Amino acid sequence: MALSGQHIVIIGGSSGMGLAAARAAAAAGAVVTIASSSQGRLKAALAELPDTCEGAVVNSRDEAGLAALFERVGELDHVVYTAGDTVRPQPLADLPLDTARDLFEVRFWGAVAAVKHATRHIRPGGSIVLTSGTVAVRPAPGTALAAGAAAAAEGLTRGLAAELAPIRVNAVRPGAIRTPLWDPVPEPQRAALFATLADRTLTKSIGEADQIAAAHLYLMENRFVTGTVLTVDGGAVLAGS
Repeated sequence: MALSGQHIVIIGGSSGMGLAAARAAAAAGAVVTIASSSQGRLKAALAELPDTCEGAVVNSRDEAGLAALFERVGELDHVVYTAGDTVRPQPLADLPLDTARDLFEVRFWGAVAAVKHATRHIRPGGSIVLTSGTVAVRPAPGTALAAGAAAAAEGLTRGLAAELAPIRVNAVRPGAIRTPLWDPVPEPQRAALFATLADRTLTKSIGEADQIAAAHLYLMENRFVTGTVLTVDGGAVLAGS
């Protein structure tokens, strides 16, 4: 198997894209450690993953907690960062500055802290995969800060690829993906929203978490890819160009 004997740490691995990546990596032969800020989600995720997976409760806002996680894990091969929180569109003029700053904490600064403390544990041939989003290149009204955070993650990816070489650093730029982050939207409205988002793609579909996991596996396995932002969006960016 492609990742046989390798150890992968997935921050945000208890649901959505992270959990799908954990399933795919385990199926490819890897030992997987998933980290989540929620004990309940972590327990539920581990119940559906094979015995080669383990978990830890870690808040991406807590640098000391992330440092302790990587010290405990020791040597590893790949880090995947998919941690995120629900971001609702809101005009910048309506946002207190502290709230605006907070929108970067998990998606950007959490990734920075994870990379900082993971790097010295990554074995030769290893990699880091971050997460951005198509909002970085196709923002809508009310999403300026989300676009800024996603674009910052992509800039961070390129900068780290140069700084940390030969460790490879890449990012996945997902489009609209069916994950639990959409759960706060009531079902009738959610179905209508998904239909609208699907219509804005070339494939006329919403992405699934397993499709993003396939991108994660590709970036971990291909040792000739670094500094790359891999778009997986059903052609949404192209459709809007």
